[in-house]
Amino acid sequence: MEFYDKVGKLAIGSRMRRLTELHMDQAGKVYEQYNVEMQPKWFPVFYSLCNGEEKTITQIAHEIGHSHPSVSTIVKEMTRKGIIEESPRKRGDARKNYVMLTEKGLSFDAPLQFQFMDVNSAIEKALAETQHNLWKAIAEWEFILEQRSLDKRVQDERKLRESKEIEIVDYDPKYQQAFRNLNEEWITTYFKMEEADYKSLDHAKEYILDKGGCIMFALDKGEPVGTCALIKMADYTYELAKMAVSPKAKGKGVGTLLGNAAVERAKLLGAKKLYLESNMILKPAISLYQKLGFKKVLGNPSPYERCNIQMELAL
Repeated sequence: MEFYDKVGKLAIGSRMRRLTELHMDQAGKVYEQYNVEMQPKWFPVFYSLCNGEEKTITQIAHEIGHSHPSVSTIVKEMTRKGIIEESPRKRGDARKNYVMLTEKGLSFDAPLQFQFMDVNSAIEKALAETQHNLWKAIAEWEFILEQRSLDKRVQDERKLRESKEIEIVDYDPKYQQAFRNLNEEWITTYFKMEEADYKSLDHAKEYILDKGGCIMFALDKGEPVGTCALIKMADYTYELAKMAVSPKAKGKGVGTLLGNAAVERAKLLGAKKLYLESNMILKPAISLYQKLGFKKVLGNPSPYERCNIQMELAL
């Protein structure tokens, strides 16, 4: 147990496997007490067939929540022991493999009824000795992992940790080339550079900054990995534009950080509305805008050929 004390919850899977192995070993001894030639891992399959029904491997797997390969392996093991056999009435159907309990398998039912009673009583008493109900805890753990898998939860934590290392800064002439490179990189990945792109990217100061807008950058250890701009359209409206994130920063939540920073900056600039233009093939970007609160609108004709969706956010 010293290993688990040192490692802690990182080893929860290993510890659950250890507990499973402990249960399986002791459950095997229980079957020996009742002279039943059964292995603990076979029980779910046996229980599925104990009423004499004929079932396919797929049906059994679905019923007991095991994988098809796992059930197939167990069925083969039980067949070798003479507990399961292929259904005689279904042998002609090559598309499906129906199985059923043999007479030997069905003979286990009587002794197992007493075993079930005794095991259930023993487990209830064991649970009563614990501070936490393991049965309920397992059900809760299964539920939350079904709602959001462990790998997704770890991914979220990684994004959160890495996002804390990202710094959002304002425009500086030394980042001018990065502003162009980041945007050109993502534009040419999906579309082509257009005249309006060259106008804003090559003359950012005149086209954006001097007209009351701003440009922000996301820095990862000092390196620009993302950018976005707020372009003043009218007294109380700004366009969220030129948002680009380097593929090197994928998964770090840079887009979200820039989007939130842009919304907050727009509020400070006195904006009452944010407007943007995008393309519906950019699903991650559209999803981000929706999370920020943007709604689809019918706007004025766009200077960009690639634009097929316009969105607004009331501030």
